Amino acid sequence: MKLIDTFPTNSINGLKYRVGRVFPFGATLTEDGVNFSIFSKEATGCTLVLYHHGQKEPFVEIPFSEEFRIGNVYTMMVFGLNPETTEYGYRFDGLYDPSAGMLFDSSRVVLDPYAKSVSGRTVWGRKPDLDNPFQHRGQIIREDYDWEGDRPVELDETDLVIYELHVRSYTKHPESGVRYKGTFAGIIEKIPYLKELGINCVELMPIFEFDEFEYAGNEDRKHLFNYWGYSTVCFFAPKAGYAASSPFGMEADELKNMVKKLHENGIEVILDVVFNHTAEGNENGPFISYKGIDNRTYYLLTPDGSYYNFSGCGNTMNCNNPVVRNTVLDCLRYWVSAYHIDGFRFDLASILSRDEKGEPMVHPPLLDSIANDAVLGKSFLIAEAWDAGGLYQVGSFPAFGRWSEWNGKYRDCLRRFIKGDGRCAPELVRRIRGSDDLYDFRGPKASVNFVTCHDGFTLYDLVSYNEKHNEANGEKNRDGCNDNDSWNCGVEGETDDVGVNKLRYRQMKNMLTILLTSRGIPMLLSGDEFANTQWGNNNAYCQDNEISWLDWSFLKKNKELHDYVRSLIRFRKAHPVLRADSFDFAHNGTGYPELSFHSLIPWTFEENADTLTFAYLYAEDHDKFKTESDAFIYVAVNAHWEEHRFSLPALPEGFQWKLVFEAYGVWSEPGEEKIHNDQTGINLGPRTTAVLLGIR
Repeated sequence: MKLIDTFPTNSINGLKYRVGRVFPFGATLTEDGVNFSIFSKEATGCTLVLYHHGQKEPFVEIPFSEEFRIGNVYTMMVFGLNPETTEYGYRFDGLYDPSAGMLFDSSRVVLDPYAKSVSGRTVWGRKPDLDNPFQHRGQIIREDYDWEGDRPVELDETDLVIYELHVRSYTKHPESGVRYKGTFAGIIEKIPYLKELGINCVELMPIFEFDEFEYAGNEDRKHLFNYWGYSTVCFFAPKAGYAASSPFGMEADELKNMVKKLHENGIEVILDVVFNHTAEGNENGPFISYKGIDNRTYYLLTPDGSYYNFSGCGNTMNCNNPVVRNTVLDCLRYWVSAYHIDGFRFDLASILSRDEKGEPMVHPPLLDSIANDAVLGKSFLIAEAWDAGGLYQVGSFPAFGRWSEWNGKYRDCLRRFIKGDGRCAPELVRRIRGSDDLYDFRGPKASVNFVTCHDGFTLYDLVSYNEKHNEANGEKNRDGCNDNDSWNCGVEGETDDVGVNKLRYRQMKNMLTILLTSRGIPMLLSGDEFANTQWGNNNAYCQDNEISWLDWSFLKKNKELHDYVRSLIRFRKAHPVLRADSFDFAHNGTGYPELSFHSLIPWTFEENADTLTFAYLYAEDHDKFKTESDAFIYVAVNAHWEEHRFSLPALPEGFQWKLVFEAYGVWSEPGEEKIHNDQTGINLGPRTTAVLLGIR
């Protein structure tokens, strides 16, 4: 029996339609048709524009009558459409007055912000027809994927080892060894590698639909790509060009299949999301969606109608406007419910705390809403707690009891210390113990610790270049960060000098050892485990080539480094004391403090002193951590350019020190550690670290 509100009441060119349902926004398949629903507060009229797939001209345009406008929502149900072959957009009527921030122009067709699929960039790198005024069109998808019982993994955050990767870069290189290079399917082929390495959480750089040809109209930059994707075209649609099956309209299913396969192997999926700005740029940017729908609602505007630019990308989303806030929430809920996503990393998240004048808010409603949303109640939330407008909130981001942060202070401090700055030692102690000075009331899991990420040098480049080398970006090496805290170990770039290369690999091991034995949640940049390089480019946002693609031949070349990292991850997983979400370092059942710091002589550490040598000791109480027996983990750090002897703390009777890791080339799998030949101390060569395990 048909419901009354699904009977057509109108027709045009043989197509039947009627007033639709307000919710959900977007284009939704119903029993007999497609329901279209879109918001605009200040438009005076709206027209639905329907195309056959790939055709420049629409086959029908249907104006919304006043009856079809409910509040500020235009809604229409259209019958008889074939969702497989239909594309759609909207025209909006209204005032065009840029000085007032009003940009309505009914001659333009704009994209539905809630479109679940977007055509126009279906195959990565296929040159578009720039003469086509409607480049990005909404498509209708069926939400009929068989998840076979899958659900978000919901691992304890403290157990995560996060691995940041770019979908295309990860498998595009000829040496990747996968069939479907540069795609979601390609990542599926790498799951055995991820699992063997010990990764249980991948953080994907942006996968919302973006336009890799963003620079195609710029004569000076037309050979470059918008490669990273931090310039969103549509928040609800996956990047079709990342799917091997996208020519068949199956990008959503391929992405869901990837998520399901990762979950089957105990690996969570976090999305890097960019709500701070869109691909529409500034006053000279393209009209894609929001500009032509309701410019003053969606963007932060100056009094003269131009765009505030706290993102550094031309515009800033008006995130704490109630309508925009609901859009962000709808988007996150959709990715959790429809794609089973486990969590989100929010790019330039401090923008989400700004009000309509761009001022930081004490109690930002969007951040509060995300933290306390019912659907997002188990989602892991990570903030990049700064923006391009100078707002830096590491340690002070409005967390509402839920948010963790990319700890930029951890990155900067560890880099400077390993480079040889002993003044950083007092701060590094705080970073290792979970940044209790920053997250006193939130616990170590608020701190996502990292040394490198997509933005900046790779780990190998961090120890191989003093200066950035971004000439290929076409900006005369002016782009990218100038303050990298890097050190080339004596030679700029590639070298055959054996001593320099050995030092570089020790320095990488030093940073990785500290990272994976620190309290908090560690994050690795993909490829760092086998010394992948970008040849000194610290801002490869536009490079779709060997600069960005992970060269998997380095895995064989640098297998020792890979095995060292793999063993470190296994060691971390084997010892829950390293992952404890607590700043309680008092004596426990072992009779020792749970975490203590030491100089070359045990128990004599001066916490506020400048030094290049120190050690830290974890005491793992088997009762507290549910392990088979007590254990002691001693990490010795020598960032000095001279050798030093570290006296080892005395162990309880029956315990012995075993050497597990040493940056000169020692690493052991759990259970295979060898007894250290000197139970009283260890001599550490210049710029090296060591990890010893005290067990019975």
